[in-house]
Amino acid sequence: MIHKMALLFLLIAFASALPSISANFADSDEYWLKRSIQAWNNTLQSYESHPAKIVSHLNLHSKRALKEIKDINLVTNSSRRQLAHGYEGPCMATNPIDRCWRCQANWADNRFRLADCGLGFGYKAKGGKGGRIYVVNDSSDGDMVNPKPGTLRHAVIQTEPLWIIFSRSMVIRLSQELIMQSDKTIDGRGVRVHITGGAGITVQFVKNIIIHGILIHDIVPGSGGLIRDSIDHYGLRTRSDGDGISIYGAQDIWIDHVSMTKCSDGLIDAIMGSTGITISNGHFTDHNEAMLFGASDSHTQDVKMQITVAFNHFGKRMVQRMPRCRFGYIHVVNNDYTHWNMYAIGGSKNPIIISQGNRFIAPPDNPFAKEVTKREYSPESVWSQWIWRSEGDIFLRGAFFVQSGDATYTSKHPEKYDLIQAASATQVGIMTKFAGALGCKVGQPC
Repeated sequence: MIHKMALLFLLIAFASALPSISANFADSDEYWLKRSIQAWNNTLQSYESHPAKIVSHLNLHSKRALKEIKDINLVTNSSRRQLAHGYEGPCMATNPIDRCWRCQANWADNRFRLADCGLGFGYKAKGGKGGRIYVVNDSSDGDMVNPKPGTLRHAVIQTEPLWIIFSRSMVIRLSQELIMQSDKTIDGRGVRVHITGGAGITVQFVKNIIIHGILIHDIVPGSGGLIRDSIDHYGLRTRSDGDGISIYGAQDIWIDHVSMTKCSDGLIDAIMGSTGITISNGHFTDHNEAMLFGASDSHTQDVKMQITVAFNHFGKRMVQRMPRCRFGYIHVVNNDYTHWNMYAIGGSKNPIIISQGNRFIAPPDNPFAKEVTKREYSPESVWSQWIWRSEGDIFLRGAFFVQSGDATYTSKHPEKYDLIQAASATQVGIMTKFAGALGCKVGQPC
């Protein structure tokens, strides 16, 4: 009895130390408080003490990939890309992640291969590799407490590692937020899977997740209620925010080849001590506040946040937050920013932002939106000390990046950065040519 009381006191003390950002569970549920403590321990384990080694590893692979494809006759960087649904030529895997798996005709027989292809801070994410293949064959989402077998909700609440695939193309309207357990891959290759018209995906206090090859759009807040989050627990949840993917106190997450648009809140948010994350090969359109990394100025645990944003296309009618960062170490590399209406990369509370080899194309009709960067809630005397460096980026239509911090930071800290450069920004159109969910066909290179 004394032990249980001591544990409860510890849980309440830990919970009271957290900022007042909704975790979506409705009360002081001891189950969720225990998971939050374990999640923070997972963050400490996932944190890379020398983050620039991860940065350099990705950059080296990018250069190798471009060298290998230099003799392929690709569409030039000056012309507009054709995305996967409009391309009819031979398989072209134009960045190091894609070259690891895409042009193998037997990809459907060796789906686990994908788990070995991650780069950046999310490289540890293996998802459901080695576990069972779970086939989703039912697009319904009617029972939040006892999900029907064969549905996506039933798949993601299992406690064992699972590689989740789909029997056919389908449209899934989530009645409430989809709460995932650890060690899962959602793999939409070979079909077209739309998560739309309902709530989004919640990755909370879990680790080792891969989300690949699905389309997420027109997401709205869930009303809350009793929702099962594992086979042995369900509880009362409050209203969800309307994010496409909400990463909350989670570690070792890889989001790859997703197409996302028109979510009520963010497309992808990563907050509350989340770390070890890669967002790659995504196609993002028609959205205001795209990505929020760190949700509170008071949540200093986000200094452990490490996120890679690589090979993505930020496209038509995007406005801001690509991403917007608090604390942490953010590597933004070889992305194509063809549209923004306010700014591309912003932040507060001294995040380290390393921008390398990106292409920034400013909006043509707004002379006040040429600046790529935006600092918030701090005077120049403060933000001028933040490490925001642009290395090898290219700027078109008057775009410009306001750098800050020590210009010789990388040379002074070889233990954090080994000076290997990102792939050339002139190649970004090629490297992001197939961003978004792919039109893979079983038995053919993807």
